[in-house]
Amino acid sequence: MSTFKRIGVTVKSGLDDKCQTVDSIITILQGAGAEVFMDSKRKGGLECATNLPEFSDESEIDLLVVIGGDGTILRSVRELSDCTTPILSVNRGRVGFLAEIEFDEAAELIPQLLSGDGVIDERKLIDVVAMRGKEVILEGFALNEAVIAQGTIARLVDLKATVNGEDLTTFHADGLILSTPTGSTAYSLSSGGPIVHPTLDAMILTPINPHSFSQKPVVLRSDAVVEVEVQSKDNKYKDSGVILTLDGQVYVTVERGDIIRVTQDKRTVKFLRRKQDTFFGTLRQKLKWGERVD
Repeated sequence: MSTFKRIGVTVKSGLDDKCQTVDSIITILQGAGAEVFMDSKRKGGLECATNLPEFSDESEIDLLVVIGGDGTILRSVRELSDCTTPILSVNRGRVGFLAEIEFDEAAELIPQLLSGDGVIDERKLIDVVAMRGKEVILEGFALNEAVIAQGTIARLVDLKATVNGEDLTTFHADGLILSTPTGSTAYSLSSGGPIVHPTLDAMILTPINPHSFSQKPVVLRSDAVVEVEVQSKDNKYKDSGVILTLDGQVYVTVERGDIIRVTQDKRTVKFLRRKQDTFFGTLRQKLKWGERVD
């Protein structure tokens, strides 16, 4: 008998064979005894979900099944009102570092996880506030990272970073990534940052293509207060300002003198996962570790 009675389903908008995939997951969930609800924003055009009730708020469900890749998971997290509802992710994306199961495993694993043979994995968030003088121009959170970088024109930016009020350095680089351990395998990794186990309490600062070889990624305690001041001068390219982006989902243009303050968020995102730690297995699979190149 499922320990999750009311299960919501959301799906990547541009997914190939979307209706067939969603229909398969719905059948598995209903076969496990769950009442299934469809995301009201993504139900349109899904004939297989026509007769399903809708949900628009996480308080109406006790588990959210996300079908897609990491981008769909990040979008779903952002739409959760208070991050109390666990997420079970079915990978139909390209990489899927955040996903728990592959689509071809769903028929076997979903009933097991719903019956109690799983654990809740809590992931830390960072809270991000961008200030222009006394005005808040953006306030939000990120599961992966906050990125401060130049826009459409390839130009270096100057970003002065302080930690708990103490000067760290002024990064002269393409940008700066402020990442959670969960996000250490995302943009931070591709920019030369370290892989950090997601259970650790940490924050990672990774410069993007720094001008100085001595400016390297820094791993901080998760309770650190990081402030970044934009010091780059305005330039003649009006469409190439410095951009602050949260998880690749929301953004704002920042200017010289703006301050971005990053701290640990009090909330956590909850994922339903297998009991065994699959993090290292995910690294081997997704990064192709140990495979010979012929």
